[in-house]
Amino acid sequence: MLRIAVPNKGSLSGPASAMLHEAGYKQRKESKELVLVDPDNEVEFFYLRPRDIAIYVSSGKLDIGITGRDLLLDSGANAEEILELGFARSTFRYATRPGTASGPADFTGMTIATSYEGIVAKHLADHGIDASVVHLDGAVETAIQLGVAQVIADVVETGTSLRNAGLEVIGEPILTSEAVVVRRTGAPADDPEVQRFLRRLQGVLVARSYVMMDYDCRAEHLEQAVALTPGLESPTVSPLHNEGWVAVRAMVPAKEAQRIMDDLYALGARAILTTEIHACRL
Repeated sequence: MLRIAVPNKGSLSGPASAMLHEAGYKQRKESKELVLVDPDNEVEFFYLRPRDIAIYVSSGKLDIGITGRDLLLDSGANAEEILELGFARSTFRYATRPGTASGPADFTGMTIATSYEGIVAKHLADHGIDASVVHLDGAVETAIQLGVAQVIADVVETGTSLRNAGLEVIGEPILTSEAVVVRRTGAPADDPEVQRFLRRLQGVLVARSYVMMDYDCRAEHLEQAVALTPGLESPTVSPLHNEGWVAVRAMVPAKEAQRIMDDLYALGARAILTTEIHACRL
């Protein structure tokens, strides 16, 4: 039975459980549940602190887990990401009071407060910057106001909380993060149970990114229409009862669907429909 770690709380928890549900897996109904067995899919889920997941996976006690790239790298665990999941995207950056520094090169001799000590220490070392790092749990915006540090390093989504604290983002991003699937470094890459799990999640990602488009068009306009909707391999084309007309079906990127519909209509296509895709295998 495949043993999988899932975030038990925070910004990763809800979207991770939603994706697993879309992939056909049973999910917990109560937040107090720490372990859930899905016998139909031969999977056992363990709901853990997101920051601990990479460590559990690296120990070999769990096969794979879902966590953030930032948490994986900060943990220093012997684990690696094997699939990006496209949610909980964020940017990890430095921030300080205006006029304190223009970039990391000015941090020499300063103290940097962060909840991600491993990431910051490595970034400073990689750039040859001699600065101190102090670890704080939770919000670190007040560290500068209280004199604990001159600079903070934290996950930035909108930057609103930093601006409210009178801080500004400086320098280039330290890293960009999102939810990822991780496994122990060196674990067999061809494990059939892991591969099946990944295929299901990849199917969800594709289903979320595409819609199925159906339309009718004149046969003489087919090549132009197909150029707009090439599909993955090629579209399905079927003759209609009315001579000279064909029905076309193809997958198209969801974010481009409205523009494609406009272009097809201008070409003379009619009965243009889009349908959500709930699951797929490519």
